[in-house]
Amino acid sequence: MNTPRKQVLIYTDGGCDPNPGPGGYGVVLLYGPHRKELANGYRRTTNNRMEIMAAIAGLELLKLPCEVTLFSDSEYLVNAMRKGWASRWRANQWRRADRQPAANPDLWETLLQLCERHTVTFEWLKGHAGDVENERCDQLAMAARLKNDLLPDPGYPEGGD
Repeated sequence: MNTPRKQVLIYTDGGCDPNPGPGGYGVVLLYGPHRKELANGYRRTTNNRMEIMAAIAGLELLKLPCEVTLFSDSEYLVNAMRKGWASRWRANQWRRADRQPAANPDLWETLLQLCERHTVTFEWLKGHAGDVENERCDQLAMAARLKNDLLPDPGYPEGGD
């Protein structure tokens, strides 16, 4: 007998200032009355990497396979997943349609694997438009990138130790 999957909402945001530069991401996970917030900051990374890392971090919080709606203000992230770009990049050995290398293959691979475990619907929402949870993720991301103990981003060429 199949047990119905838990319905989870995940809001994510990430960014850098400058780009590339110090970056952070923020995540808000909602399941029924439960709420979990998560943030992390990196010494040198990019906006796009932080957006993808936020989605990964949110999905990695889930212990069992779930039905997830993931909200992001990153068109790059949402389009890559909804339109199948990331899957095609992987199928083409991390090359885009123009045969140029796809950016961030390390993160896309991890995200695609998590999406094989969970049923994930990616939804775009306009950033800085008053959505309470998106605004909270932005606050978390900003605070994370301003911390003193930023982590290295080993997947970014200049981000590792």
